[in-house]
Amino acid sequence: MAETRITLEMVQHVARLARLKLSDVEQERLLADLGQMLAYVDKLNELDTESVPPTAQVGEAGTPRREDAVTCPSDAEAMLANAPSAERGYFRVPKIIE
Repeated sequence: MAETRITLEMVQHVARLARLKLSDVEQERLLADLGQMLAYVDKLNELDTESVPPTAQVGEAGTPRREDAVTCPSDAEAMLANAPSAERGYFRVPKIIE
């Protein structure tokens, strides 16, 4: 597969589209960084994935879960102690809707 090349003009074009003002140093650094990224993608493209199904996953499917347990029981009095104003066990806030 042919190596993907990025040019300074491409970096400047993308910067214009993103409305970014990049200094010459930033443009050169971005050019080098993007070049390295594309080289890595080209290297990955060399891998034989013919026998790998498109939905294959590397790790366990799904999200690991833990038991839902209360680890710090709420203490209403302690929480309300820091409130600027409290009334009958609730935070008191200014009325904003008439």
